[in-house]
Amino acid sequence: MNKHIQLRNLGLFDARVPRYTSYPTAPHFNTNVGEADVASWLSALDPAQPASLYVHVPFCRRLCWFCACRTQGTTTAGPVAAYVETLKAELKLVKNHLPEGLTLGHLHWGGGTPTLLEPDMITDLAGAISEVAPFAESYEFSVEIDPNEIDDARLDALAAAGMNRASIGVQDFDPAIQETIGRIQSYEITKAAVDGLRARGIRSLNADILYGLPGQSPEKISESVQKLLSLSPDRVALFGYAHVPWVARRQTMIPTDQLPTPEERLDLFNIARDMFVTDGYAEIGIDHFAREGDGLEVALRTGKLRRNFQGYTDDKCSAMIGVGASSIAKYPQGFAQNAPATSKYQEAVRAGRLPITKGHTFTAEDHLRGRIIEALMSEFRVAHADLVQRFDMRQEAFDDFARSVDAAFPDMLRISSEEIVILDHAKPLTRIIARHFDAYDMGQGQHSSAV
Repeated sequence: MNKHIQLRNLGLFDARVPRYTSYPTAPHFNTNVGEADVASWLSALDPAQPASLYVHVPFCRRLCWFCACRTQGTTTAGPVAAYVETLKAELKLVKNHLPEGLTLGHLHWGGGTPTLLEPDMITDLAGAISEVAPFAESYEFSVEIDPNEIDDARLDALAAAGMNRASIGVQDFDPAIQETIGRIQSYEITKAAVDGLRARGIRSLNADILYGLPGQSPEKISESVQKLLSLSPDRVALFGYAHVPWVARRQTMIPTDQLPTPEERLDLFNIARDMFVTDGYAEIGIDHFAREGDGLEVALRTGKLRRNFQGYTDDKCSAMIGVGASSIAKYPQGFAQNAPATSKYQEAVRAGRLPITKGHTFTAEDHLRGRIIEALMSEFRVAHADLVQRFDMRQEAFDDFARSVDAAFPDMLRISSEEIVILDHAKPLTRIIARHFDAYDMGQGQHSSAV
């Protein structure tokens, strides 16, 4: 049977499913989690175990039409400076509940465009973070960098603050596609940013590139990938463009008649994938690639690859504290999300409150199903021995899961009493197979295309 026909029959080209960067996914958060819960969860952190911290900066100089992130435009530094002051105030509120001696194993600044911060704001914010919790001995500090919004002074400030990993969004280098998606960013500007990072000793560089963009063709994505490879990123995320205008109204600017079909999207992915693999990158999960020795490659090789809201990670921390508007935190007890609207977030913090609006408290079943989904998404397999070690899972229960998923996806899996394995030709179905283990109801309109 033709591969596309087989995958179509199993729903790949029609389904809208979560990316499973969390379980349960954010649409299932509720208002039962509030400030008191998070204060308790912060206090319960083990100071002997480093924590992660995510800082969200929602501002952009311009709003790219393809983006579905929660961002807002600004042409002046005033709103950004005021927001940094609010971040500092929230950090103090967080510190009030943290146990003495806690350190940071991972720190990530995301957005939006964190590099909109002026050099003195970068230094000021980094100093405020260090007062909350210093870096652990082996730490990682990563920042999302917009090559259009970076200069020597800001690069110097970030390097002085301890940044040792940078992530650059590329999307696509084709000028016509850039015009269509509202993101003008030349290869020359991108290379200058990469050179500036390397010159400052940044040990690891990530890059994001998209497939499924309007007007994208096999020839165009090949050219963009080749240009990206010339920059030698250590790690690449090959994301599918998620056309969700019901979530991000700015995407109505994208001409839908120029979007590739689901079958064409899969072909574009495979073209880019083959180029990365041929160039020596290891495949990491469903959409990442890494050079040998990169933290993700090591994590995959040693069975320690994990998945969080930033995608695949080698972060070993059991808790990720989130600060900033719309930021999501994960604690051993559950998820907590800050007020999404910047105005509501700032209002709560200025009133001396942790700005929590919703979240989710984990159940025992959440932990079990979340681990199964993470294992499938990360390693394309889930081992009974792993579930026994973590959850004391009975053989009968594992066999029930195995029989159920095997019946739903005939000839796509290798099933035994020891493990469930997604076969190579079925890997495009991974998110759909993961959904089989999702116990929560989901609306088709909430999520992006499965391919």
